[in-house]
This record gives sequence, structure tokens and C-alpha cells, in this order.
Amino acid sequence: MTHTSESKQNPVRRGIAAGTSIAAAVLLLTVGILSIFEGISAVAEDDLYLVGAEYIYKFDTTTWGWIHIVLGIFLVVAALGLLTGAMWARIIAICVAALSILGNFMWLPYYPAWSILVIALDVVVIWAIAAWRPETI
Repeated sequence: MTHTSESKQNPVRRGIAAGTSIAAAVLLLTVGILSIFEGISAVAEDDLYLVGAEYIYKFDTTTWGWIHIVLGIFLVVAALGLLTGAMWARIIAICVAALSILGNFMWLPYYPAWSILVIALDVVVIWAIAAWRPETI
């Protein structure tokens, strides 16, 4: 038995890989839901968020709200695809999580604590999806 055939038969490695993928999908689902809530709060109550006049990425908060809602929907769809183990979902999840990082970076002046939380979760999601190697199972 070679080393690669032993690793393919190892149930512990299969369990770790499955756990990593499920954890990444759940985190991505969490980030998507948080983004949707963030967008809804920006669309529903424009006076909730304040920003200084010197902000470069200045959009109306309603516009930012819709950006976060759309990103959140894409994140949720990618998470549901990731739960099924689809390869397309891994690629889409990494791309959409990266877009979410960019969007939340530009959203920092409006709500810094929330943005930092979502950015941190996106980084963990990207790491978990990129580190998972289903072909080594």
C-alpha cells in the first residue's frame, strides 16, 4: 500500500475535510445573512449611518444597502451550493467572499465594527475553502 492509497482510505482525513467544508459553508451562510441584514438596515433607515464629508467612496446609504443585499444573496447561494459539495460553489464562494471584503472595506466609515466583523469572517471563509482539498480524500 502506498502513502496516497492509505490517505484515501483514512476516515479521519475524510471527516476533517468534510468538517472543514461544512464549517466554511456555515460561515459563508452567516456572512451572507449578516450582509443582507446590513443592507436592509441601510435601506430602511438612512439616518442610522453617519459618515464624514471627506469620504472617497461616498454613495447614498440606500445604494450601499442594495449592494450589501445583493452580495448577501450571492453569499447565501454560494453557501448552499458549498453544502452540496459542488465545485462551482467553491470557486463562486471565494470570489463573492473577496467582493464582500471589498464592499465592507468601503463601508468601514459607515459602520466600522460591523464591517470589521464581516471582513474577518470573509477571510476565515476564504481560508477554509482554499485549504480544503477534496482530491486528497
